[in-house]
Amino acid sequence: MNTEKVWFVTGASKGLGLALVKQLLQEGFKVVATTRSIPALTAELNFGLDQLLPLEVNLTDSLDVKLAIEKSIAHFGKIDVIVNNAGYGQLGTIEELTDEEARQNFDVNVFGVLNVIRHAMPYLRAQQSGHIFNIASVGGYFGGFAGWGIYCSTKFAMAGFTEALAEEVKEFGVKVTLVYPGYFRTDFLSKGSLKTPLNSILAYQSARESENLHLNAIDGNQPNDPDKAAAALIAISKEQKPPVHLLLGKDSYDMVQQKISIMTQEVEQWKEVSVSTAF
Repeated sequence: MNTEKVWFVTGASKGLGLALVKQLLQEGFKVVATTRSIPALTAELNFGLDQLLPLEVNLTDSLDVKLAIEKSIAHFGKIDVIVNNAGYGQLGTIEELTDEEARQNFDVNVFGVLNVIRHAMPYLRAQQSGHIFNIASVGGYFGGFAGWGIYCSTKFAMAGFTEALAEEVKEFGVKVTLVYPGYFRTDFLSKGSLKTPLNSILAYQSARESENLHLNAIDGNQPNDPDKAAAALIAISKEQKPPVHLLLGKDSYDMVQQKISIMTQEVEQWKEVSVSTAF
């Protein structure tokens, strides 16, 4: 086991991030864990603190992220694996969410990740190695859920730039994996991690039903285990040729297959229109 690797994990104080940090410390890895509250993070840990560098970081602040990367390099000498896990869910239809609500979700879920990549890549390029995991969502592949349009679009954006990133950095020996998790039994659907619209429009019945379902029925009953997801990420980090796309959860697998089926059917149904545009 190569425990010499240094991991940099964002959103580390709860959910998948916390499960991953715990397993990494148990296995003897060195870990930089970013959080909005160091006390909240360290309260969850009672071991491995000598292997841990906890940092309070505002991921939407480019300078703050730059300083965090510099502190990590100064402390451990390098970074080998980056897990861009921080993010939050935003419920609400396209019409009812304000510009501020939509932009804030993009600021954290998209531009926060870009800040980490932008400031980490010079080091990964210099060392000619590294592995970046971008934690998206199956909602970044299949967005047909009423009331989830903005959140899903942040994850679609992550999918787009991650695929491009994988092509851009492979010449430097840097690997990239886009992760599509399904529903995991974390606090993602709790009030602290899932925001509801400030101004709901009751006419959107399907969106309201989805909101109620996620907050009151699915929360606490998700089918997937975050500890097993963390173990899967660690296992993939040891692969010589890791996948660019990684589905986590049977529900994620099933939804991707459903989207492929829908796309295939529609593409074939409208093929004559598609090809009719040629000279």
